[in-house]
Amino acid sequence: MLAQIFSLLLSTVVNLLAGACLIRLYMQYQRIPFQNPIGRFVMALSDWIVLPLRKLLPRMRIDLASLIAAYLIVLAELTLVWALWGRGGWGMMPVHAVFALVTMIIWALIILVLVYTVLSWVRAESYAYDMLEAMCAPLLRPFRRLIPLVGGVDLSPLALLVALQILLIVMSGVQAELLR
Repeated sequence: MLAQIFSLLLSTVVNLLAGACLIRLYMQYQRIPFQNPIGRFVMALSDWIVLPLRKLLPRMRIDLASLIAAYLIVLAELTLVWALWGRGGWGMMPVHAVFALVTMIIWALIILVLVYTVLSWVRAESYAYDMLEAMCAPLLRPFRRLIPLVGGVDLSPLALLVALQILLIVMSGVQAELLR
């Protein structure tokens, strides 16, 4: 029971911190301003690890420091869990961390699209909705080109969610094959 509680708490902290790094990466890539409460929250959660990494890494179009920070956080979680529960396979841990990070990214996109879709139904005009729209629009654009409105309803979020679920299935299969 204590192990489950510890795992839950650790997973929550890791998802919050690594998620903040990934949101920071995506917001910077999409040039979404951080001058709102959500942006400031993301910066506050991720500055402690991203800023030192920025001093070590070259500047690029993609915020490599945020991506590596998220990876390091996930890797630290896996290392701690494996050390506490005595699992083997230490040599494959960096590969496990990559798969865990990609899975985290896919689930974050699923949640992002779901929240955006629900807020679009209620037309909640706020900085949060505007930010979600800016984050989801590039993801939905290819689907909107292919799928027409049906009775005034945009089915592109549903198509994106199905594509993301398929990607999760493929990732799981690749991971199982690679780590077998």
